[in-house]
Amino acid sequence: MSDLHKFLFEGLPVRGMLVRLTDSWREVLQRREASGGYPAPVRELLGQMTAAAVLMQSNIKFNGALVMQIFGDGPVKMAVVEVQPELHFRATAKVVGEVPEGAQLEAMLNVHNRGRCAITLDPRDRQPGQQPYQGVVPLSAMGEEFHALQSISAVLEQYMRQSEQLETRLVLAANDEVAAGLLIQRLPIEGEGNLEKREKRAEAELLAEGFNRIAHLASSLKAEELLTLDAETILHRLFWEEDVRRFEPQQPRFACTCSRERVGSMLKSLGREEIDSIVEERGEVEIGCDFCGRQYHFDVVDVGELFTPERDQPPSSTAVQ
Repeated sequence: MSDLHKFLFEGLPVRGMLVRLTDSWREVLQRREASGGYPAPVRELLGQMTAAAVLMQSNIKFNGALVMQIFGDGPVKMAVVEVQPELHFRATAKVVGEVPEGAQLEAMLNVHNRGRCAITLDPRDRQPGQQPYQGVVPLSAMGEEFHALQSISAVLEQYMRQSEQLETRLVLAANDEVAAGLLIQRLPIEGEGNLEKREKRAEAELLAEGFNRIAHLASSLKAEELLTLDAETILHRLFWEEDVRRFEPQQPRFACTCSRERVGSMLKSLGREEIDSIVEERGEVEIGCDFCGRQYHFDVVDVGELFTPERDQPPSSTAVQ
């Protein structure tokens, strides 16, 4: 069963989360098999993104959808993961061309250093005129020299530093059976910015050393361990010398928010003339959901109902016993 574990380190401003998506991740891949599925490197990338997005949604406690998108200039044009507050998630990718076996992030998405990652927070109770919050980071970093970031975890750690000003260590791994991730994050402490007093400065340095120690332990976690060991074993192996407070685990699961009504609204936005031309040519309009694979069919009668104002539609009949 898929699960997410939250924990705190007593006496340190450090929190952590560990997620392992099993049956729910396999369902994502199985739903794509009918349309050919994804190449192995894309499956691994999308699995790591999914684990990371679930961790980030749980981390911020946001009442709305968290959407992680990567746009690329390689064969993977786009990869998207959406996670709802209940930790219901869905994921998809658009691949154009061949993805080399064993391809890394740069070869898939950042061939000419134009790839970027966007994190969008779309509130459920959005007010009129309110826009979703979006943060964007490139898949390359500027240091002493321009270089491509080699993993999605490095990209997201950079995003956390820029958008939340929080030091974060992220370890991700995925295969065809499991998508998993470990997040360690340093929390801000009261008065940390006041360096006038020597005691405060010494305390801040001591707490920073605590985070660095925990982050170093997290970085020692191998992908094989993350994919094959249960949460209890992983946390004990890494932090057996630390005082860790655990919380009740949560159960993320796959769920798609597509519906016939939403597809109908999308078709209406295209206009009657264009939809009628498709029906005339093919006999119906067929729309498939990229996330779950469900197919929606609209024939000439369905299209007529879509574009008929509600006031002009006949009332629904009611059976009388």
